[in-house]
Formats: sequence, C-alpha cells, structure tokens
Amino acid sequence: MELVIEHLSKTYPNGTRALHDVSLQIAPGMFGLLGPNGAGKSSLMRTISTLQEADSGSIRLGEIDVLRQPEHVRQVLGYLPQEFGVYPKVSAAELLEHFAVLKGISNKSERRQVVDALLHQTNLWEARNKNLGGYSGGMKQRFGIAQALLGDPKLIIVDEPTAGLDPTERNRFHNLLAEIGEDRIVILSTHIVSDVSDLCRQFAIINKGQVLYTGDPLVAIEEMRGQIWRRNVSKDELGQYQQQFSVISSRLFAGQTIIHVHSIAQPGNGFEAVEPTLEDVYFARIHAAEQVAAEASKA
Repeated sequence: MELVIEHLSKTYPNGTRALHDVSLQIAPGMFGLLGPNGAGKSSLMRTISTLQEADSGSIRLGEIDVLRQPEHVRQVLGYLPQEFGVYPKVSAAELLEHFAVLKGISNKSERRQVVDALLHQTNLWEARNKNLGGYSGGMKQRFGIAQALLGDPKLIIVDEPTAGLDPTERNRFHNLLAEIGEDRIVILSTHIVSDVSDLCRQFAIINKGQVLYTGDPLVAIEEMRGQIWRRNVSKDELGQYQQQFSVISSRLFAGQTIIHVHSIAQPGNGFEAVEPTLEDVYFARIHAAEQVAAEASKA
C-alpha cells in the first residue's frame, strides 16, 4: 500500500498559501517530512488525516480516495498531532481503553489484550495506573504513539514528535518509531534534521508550501559531496561573506562564527572542504529556493 499525493494545494481564507502543487509518493517505512516552522508540514498532515479539505489535487492510500472517502481513511489511520492533549486525572490504562472503544474494539477481553500490549510496547506498563497529568513530556508522547497504534493502522502520522524532549526520551522515542515503521507507512513531520537522518530511508524537504526535494537521505548527501566549504569568520565579516558567497548556515563556536558555503568550485582562500551532512542538504535547498524567490520578486 502506497500513499500517493498529486498536485495538492491549499490556501486559507486569510490568503495564506499553505500548500502549492505538492506531489509525493510514499512507500511503507519511515518517511521524513522536513521543513522549518510554517513550511506547510502541519497543513499537509492535517489534509492527509482528513482534518481539513484541500482546494485541489488528490491523495490516494492504496485503493482509498482520501479526500472523498474520509471514513475509510480513519479506519486505517493513526495520528499523533503536534499538540496532543490528555485528561490529567485519568490513568494511561483507562484512557487508552477508552480510545480503544472509540476505535471499535468492542470485545472487552480483546480490548484488554490490545491495551496491555501497547503499554508494554511503549514502555509505559509500569506507569499504566499513574494519572497522565504526572507524566513527563516523553511519556506523554509515547502514550500518544500508543493511541495512534490502536486498530493496527496502515498509515501513521506523527507531527513534530520530539520537539522539547530531553536526549534520553528522544532516543527512546526514536527506537519506538523505528520499531513501528517496519511494516507500515509512518510519516514523521519535523524541523529537526537529525530526526530524519537517524530514522528515515526516504524524505522530502518542504518550504513555503512547496516540495523542494524528495529522495534518499544518503543519496542527497552524496550529491552534495565536494560542494560544501567551511571557514571561520569574525562576526563583523559575516555580512560581507553572505553578500559574496552562498552562505547556507552559520553558527558560533568558541567565540568565532563558522560558516558553511555551497559552491561547486573552491570559493577562495581560507575555505576548506568538509563532508556534507543532511543539514547541509537541507539548508542548501532552502537557501536556493529563497534566492530564486528573491530574484523573481525583482523581475
């Protein structure tokens, strides 16, 4: 079963163009949707999950027409939104059982088996009788995955799942996502590049509602080999270098600014070639799209 999105567009009543001619083909496994805040990721996830309508385009999940058959989609969908609320005075076991009823698991014995198995899978069994209000952020996210797995969905969407998690919980959550992404489509929507490089065999970069790149992260990195250059500059020099070169990123280290430049050829004295990362791919694609948009606005 594949998820096929073709020429999807969405503009909100206030004039914001959230999606513009988005086309993606997503096979089973972990798929990363990478983009900055406001890029259109959540709009795309909400459209796929039938929470909002598109202006034009189509989405098919296997034989299901997602935009015209929302009830069919919901039967095979698991969704963890960016803002996942819980009832603070209800235990994890109680609320998960309630969600299981809503998912249509009516047999009490079967429901208990499913709930217990998910609590074990998400490492929440020991805290199953604890009120959700006392859960840490990471525990709440794992509970969110548990409810998303109810009904053995064929498509799972997780929207910014690791934002705000400490490193330990983030690693635990990564392991859980990797486990559940082996035999179904899991779309990981995030602005954290390392989430995609750690987990996903396929990904897309989206910005301002448009898909800028789609493919294999390792292939994307290899395509950038020999094109990323680094140099240390002073803070006062940064603006000058940004005018002269295609500076795709800058960061402070030990009081100095380290810049990465995207260039086919050696940019000049003082630059050294570095091994590209997925972060370089991401910044280079975003930077190139913004340059094109800036040139178009001048025309």
